[in-house]
Amino acid sequence: MNQIFKAYRLNKDDQEVTRGVQQITELDLPEGEVLIKVHYSSVNYKDAMANMTESPIIKTYPATPGIDLAGVVVESVDDRFSEGDPVIVTSYDLGVSHDGGYSEYARVKSEWVLPLPEGMTLKQAMIYGTAGFTAALSVDQLQAQQITPDQGPVLVTGASGGVGSMATAMLANLGYQVEASTGKSSAHDLLKQLGASDIVDRETVTGEKLRVIDKQIWGGAVDPVGGDTLAAIISKLKYNGAVAASGLTGGIKIPTNVYPFILRGVRLIGIDSVYCPMEKRQEIWKRMATDLKLTDQQFELITNREITLEQLEETLPQLLEGKSLGRIIVKVSS
Repeated sequence: MNQIFKAYRLNKDDQEVTRGVQQITELDLPEGEVLIKVHYSSVNYKDAMANMTESPIIKTYPATPGIDLAGVVVESVDDRFSEGDPVIVTSYDLGVSHDGGYSEYARVKSEWVLPLPEGMTLKQAMIYGTAGFTAALSVDQLQAQQITPDQGPVLVTGASGGVGSMATAMLANLGYQVEASTGKSSAHDLLKQLGASDIVDRETVTGEKLRVIDKQIWGGAVDPVGGDTLAAIISKLKYNGAVAASGLTGGIKIPTNVYPFILRGVRLIGIDSVYCPMEKRQEIWKRMATDLKLTDQQFELITNREITLEQLEETLPQLLEGKSLGRIIVKVSS
C-alpha cells in the first residue's frame, strides 16, 4: 500500500499541543505485523485524556489517539490473519504509546488482533468498544462468583457512561434486577429503556455518612467509579456479595477496612480490560455476540451519535466535562 490517508493527530511544540486531521502515509505508521483499514473507532474517557494539553496518557508526539478500532485486514505477515478478515483491536497500548484507531489505516501488533465474532458487525463492535468489553468482563466475573438474580438487586454505578450503560443492559437481559446509579437526571429515561428497574441518585449510594458496615442492600455491583462510591458499595453488599471494580473517576483511595470481607464474605473483583489475556478476551467477545449481546433497540438507544474524524477535536473535551451519555462512535472510513 502506498497512498495518502487521514488521521486525527496530536502534535506538541514546546508546551503547545495542536490537534486536528492531517494527511499521513503508511511510512508514518508504527511497526506491527498487521495493517488494518479502519472502518470504525469510538470515543472513550481515556481518549479525552489523551487529547489534553498536559496529557497523563500521551508521552511521545506526534500521536494518534483512539484506544478502539474495528476494520478489515489489508496486509499481514502473521499467518493467523489474511487480507479481508474483519477484526477488532482494543486496549493494550493502542492509542497510548502506539498510534490508535483515529486513522483510516492502522498498523498493530498481531497479538492484539481479535477476529470479529460471528453475529456481530464492525459498527456494533465499536458501539461496544473497550467500554462494552469492560462491562461484559464485569458481568462475567460476577457470574463466576455465583452472583445470581435471586440474590437481590445488582447496583451499577456511573450508569450514564459507557461501561455503566452497557452493564445495565447486559444484566437486565440476563434477568437481574438492576439499580442504576447516576447523577444525571437526563439519563433516567435512557436507563429505564435499557432495562434498569430503579434509578438511584449517586449521592444516595454513599449516603450522608460513609460507614464501613452498613445495611445490606445489593447482591452484587458493577462499579466503574471507585473512591468513596466503591467503599459505600462494599459496606452495603449482602452476605457473600461481590463488586466488580473497573474505574477511578471517583478517586483511587477506598476508605474501608477488613470488616466487610471477614464478617460478610464480601468480594472485591478487579477488572482489567487493558491487558486481559487473549484467551479470556476471545471468550468475552464471543459472549458479547451471543448471550450478552444487546438487542437492536439497545444498540440504538446506547449510541449517542456517530461522528467523523473532523468532529473529534470538539467532541473529546465534552467527555471531560461530563456532558456525554452512552456511546459515541467514529465513522473513520467506509
